[in-house]
Amino acid sequence: MTVLKYLAAYPVHLQDQVRRLIAEERLGEYLEKRYPGRHDVQSDKALYAYTMDLKQQYLRNAPGIDKVLYDSKRDVLRNALGLHTAISRVQGGRLKAKKEIRVAALFREAAPEFLAMVVVHELAHLREFDHNKAFYQLCEHMLPGYHQLEFDLRVYLTWRELPGQDTRAGR
Repeated sequence: MTVLKYLAAYPVHLQDQVRRLIAEERLGEYLEKRYPGRHDVQSDKALYAYTMDLKQQYLRNAPGIDKVLYDSKRDVLRNALGLHTAISRVQGGRLKAKKEIRVAALFREAAPEFLAMVVVHELAHLREFDHNKAFYQLCEHMLPGYHQLEFDLRVYLTWRELPGQDTRAGR
C-alpha cells in the first residue's frame, strides 16, 4: 500500500481514491482536468502585489506586510508551503516588527488556485495565529472552497513526488 504522507490526516476512503488514481496512472490527468490554468505571478514584486490586493480586499485593518517573496529554500516536508513571520528588531528606543510572507518557489509553476490557497492561508495568520476554527472560517471567507483546495494541493504534492514526474514542468 502506497504511503500518502501529505494525506495522512484524511479519511481512508479518500486516500484509497488517490491510491486508485496512482495505480491507474491517472492522477496527473485528474489534476490537469481540475486545474488547467497557470498564473502570471512569477516575480517577488508580482507576488507582493497579488498578496496586497487580497489583503486589501479582506483584511484592511490587519497589520501591514513588509515583504512577500518566493522562497526556493522552503522544504515542503520539514517546513510549510508558506511561512508568515514577524521579525522584531530594536531601533533606538523602540521595538519594530517586520512582517514577512514567504511562499515555496514551487508555486511559481502551480495552478493559480493553489497559489491563492497558500497566500490566503498565510494572510489569515495576520488575524488568527493558530490553526483553529476561526482561522479556517477566515480562510473559507477569503477563498470559498478553501478546504477542497487544500486537499487537492496535497494531492498535487503527492503527484509531484511520484517516480517519473518532471516536477520542473509543474505538471
